[in-house]
Amino acid sequence: MSAKILTKNQLARMPAYLLTIKKLKGKGLGFVNAQIIADDLNLNVEQVKKDLASVASTSGVPNKGREINSLIRDVESVLGYDDIHNAIIVGVGHLGSALLNYDGFEEYGLKIVGAFDTDSKKIGTKINGIRIYDVKTLKNVFKDYNAKIGIITVNRTSAQEVANIFVECGVLAIWNFAPINLVISDPKVILSNMNMATSLAVLSHQLYLKKEKNDKNRKSFESNE
Repeated sequence: MSAKILTKNQLARMPAYLLTIKKLKGKGLGFVNAQIIADDLNLNVEQVKKDLASVASTSGVPNKGREINSLIRDVESVLGYDDIHNAIIVGVGHLGSALLNYDGFEEYGLKIVGAFDTDSKKIGTKINGIRIYDVKTLKNVFKDYNAKIGIITVNRTSAQEVANIFVECGVLAIWNFAPINLVISDPKVILSNMNMATSLAVLSHQLYLKKEKNDKNRKSFESNE
């Protein structure tokens, strides 16, 4: 079977689909259709139909939809959730600590198995059962963790150095939370940037558009009085 290639927007919607489908399964549903999912997420039903068709391994049953367990497996498979990937995190500040304390990553195919920092006060301590080690030892012990993903939660001045170490160690992917555009020397290494400034800009713009719409509706209402 050939790999299913999704667009960026489709990938962004898949986790929401999965949560909704699992919620419906919890209510006892054996089948689910696009209309139910679209109504729950306030999305266009034709868009949902197209998205589900792009990942589903079986056709739907008329008037019933797709078998819910099969659809869950298909979505989890295309998102890679059915294969747990070990990850190493470098930088155990407020954000790094929060990620270590989050217990829900395994549901999404990721397990943080190691943590590293430069702060002597943190080295040797544990967060959520994971011991923090000196980042200087990372190259020597990296293979012991069998990690495919490197997570960067250091400041922008240290992020590139950490990325270089991850590439040298042989990670397959880097999840970067530092506010900097990293240069990855190995083109085979996947880079995903969590740009909070961009996310906030999108959110703020949506609020702006909503305000403009409300102001326009209010002015229209006042003019008709």
